[in-house]
Amino acid sequence: MKGVLFDVDGTLVDSNYVHVLAWWQAFRQAGVDVPMAAIHRCVGMGGGRLIEELLDDGRDRSGDEQIKAAHRAVFSTYWPALRRFDGAREVVDRAAAEGLAVVLASSAEEAELAVLRRVIDADGSITAATSSADADNSKPAPDILQAALDAAGLRAEDTVFVGDAVWDIQAAGDLGIPCIGLECGGTSADVLTQAGAAEVYRNPQDLLEHFSESALGGLLRA
Repeated sequence: MKGVLFDVDGTLVDSNYVHVLAWWQAFRQAGVDVPMAAIHRCVGMGGGRLIEELLDDGRDRSGDEQIKAAHRAVFSTYWPALRRFDGAREVVDRAAAEGLAVVLASSAEEAELAVLRRVIDADGSITAATSSADADNSKPAPDILQAALDAAGLRAEDTVFVGDAVWDIQAAGDLGIPCIGLECGGTSADVLTQAGAAEVYRNPQDLLEHFSESALGGLLRA
């Protein structure tokens, strides 16, 4: 079986900047000012890794769980406003219709993942999905992608990953999975290409319109 792994936040759902705002407010509640631009560069990492990247090593780590809880609380207030990107549902449906197993390789918590799946509205085309409970280490570690492969019985060499962040590309690279980068999460094509993306499209709609000549089409022809 061949398959495609999709990142969700910033790839299929327009949520990256909501995460930035939620983290910014969570840090401020903890008495720490972190620039939004710095937070955005780390979106796609797991919460613990993001905090480690942005805060001083010598800090009191006893407040980290409270920061993560504050982020979850703020982000959840925006759940009703979340929207999928144009073409997100359609590209998932197209991949499934072409015979590919479709796996959502998400590190969101279960409740959040359920919301994201409703926003995508393509459950009939989704073979499997992962959550934060499925991996010990978050991106750029490849654990969540390995969990996604395992969930659908896929091999890395028969798979393409679609993501929006440098961390997605690094995680895929560790497993030898080619990664299609999407700019809709806020990272530019040149940065995604330099990180190792096999190809880059603007958003899911752009990928859908170039499906046949993309790495997904190539996977089907291989």
